[in-house]
Amino acid sequence: MIIPVRCFTCGKVIADKWDEFKAEVAKGENPAKVLDSLGIKRYCCRRMFLSHIELLEESLKFSVQAAEEGKI
Repeated sequence: MIIPVRCFTCGKVIADKWDEFKAEVAKGENPAKVLDSLGIKRYCCRRMFLSHIELLEESLKFSVQAAEEGKI
């Protein structure tokens, strides 16, 4: 759904770097270089970024408002 505030393994705060990471990768930057520039060095924190899937837009399709408007 949304990026966790902290890394599940080490507890480092990572959510504040998600928007910058997403923007740079969308521009075509190498994700490894972006993570290095953001200071994300640990494997556990890097996997949080690399394995995250945005599902918020998918789940919003099934909201109550969408159902009332007849979109689903």
